Amino acid sequence: MFYIKQELPINEQIRAKQVQLIDDEGQKRGVMDLNDALDIAYDKNLDLVLVAPNGNPPVCKIMNYGKYKFEQAKREKEAKKKQKTFEVKELRITPNTEEHDFNFKVKNARKFIEDGCKVKITVRFRGRELNYAKLGEDILNRFIEELSDVATPEKKPILEGKNMFIILAKKAEK
Repeated sequence: MFYIKQELPINEQIRAKQVQLIDDEGQKRGVMDLNDALDIAYDKNLDLVLVAPNGNPPVCKIMNYGKYKFEQAKREKEAKKKQKTFEVKELRITPNTEEHDFNFKVKNARKFIEDGCKVKITVRFRGRELNYAKLGEDILNRFIEELSDVATPEKKPILEGKNMFIILAKKAEK
């Protein structure tokens, strides 16, 4: 179910004494009393909707409010469909990862990036390994080097607690 973020005041919810009226065909009808505008809307079996409350006088439009809300929800749903979402895949390694394991992780990272995902590579330090944070940075820089043909790093390697990580995203096509 979709909900409209801002509910517009309609019919008796409008508190202004005089309003600028726009009819259901989009024609300006001029400034008139609220009661006269409501009578016109009721005669056409439509709603009087306050569309510009900050105007002087406020602007009201005659429309089918239920249909308007439905159309607005439909537009929001379409806009949401067209949004691009990124999935972040995480690969965990240690500072002393062997060559074969490193190559295997690079191959997986390459596949994830080519599929359109972002890849977060985390180096986890255990025990005294934290004293050798430079090794972790070196292994992350090797990842960047190996994947430089398909990915770019979003920022430099970051150390948070016992983990150092970097996020790689697909290179923009030219």
